Amino acid sequence: MPEVVIAKPREGKFNKNAARRVRVAGKIPAVFYGSGHEAVAVEVDPKQISRILFSETGHNTIFDVEIEGKPTAKAMIVDWQREPLKDQLIHIDLKRIAMDKVLQVSVRVKLLGIPVGVRASGGILDQVMREVEVECLPQDIPNHIDADVSNLELFGSLRVSDLPHSEKIKFLNAEDATVAHVVSIREEVVETPAEGEAVVAADAAATPGEPEVAKKGKTEAEPAAGGKKADTGAKK
Repeated sequence: MPEVVIAKPREGKFNKNAARRVRVAGKIPAVFYGSGHEAVAVEVDPKQISRILFSETGHNTIFDVEIEGKPTAKAMIVDWQREPLKDQLIHIDLKRIAMDKVLQVSVRVKLLGIPVGVRASGGILDQVMREVEVECLPQDIPNHIDADVSNLELFGSLRVSDLPHSEKIKFLNAEDATVAHVVSIREEVVETPAEGEAVVAADAAATPGEPEVAKKGKTEAEPAAGGKKADTGAKK
């Protein structure tokens, strides 16, 4: 069963003072729009929204939105803002989703295994792309895309073309874009051509940490134009 988000319409002026009053009351201001419907200013429960964002499907979660007096609609979180000091949600954008229209979404790439270049050659696995952009129907959005890197040797690369492909998902990134590679941690001394001074060049970046919750948006694609996104963004 999809989660049901109860959205209460906001009334009056929609300025900073009004938004502050909503947050003081324990809710967060939001805007619900999309699929040719007029945008509606609402307030929602921040705990429920946080639970959705930090779920397995994260920002790609499809849920039901209920507004009093209106039919239940499918929606996704396409944008949100946090107060940096207290790390609290202060605003979100909810977009109405048509289940029969393709979307453009960002999906996390999950690397599996320990590369041979790390085990045998002392290299470091550097994940260059933590998410990839895909186009698919809402029901076909994957929680994440698994990629086996155990066969990567030192200086070997995993590219978008190496990720699991299917007829249901279209990758929007360049097929030759590097997702991850194994690099050397050895430092080399090189000569600068201009002054002849020796400088130290590091061959590798630091080991990547756990990916943060993604905040990129997703939009309905236009069938005739191949589905390019229109009105979303991301704020941290």
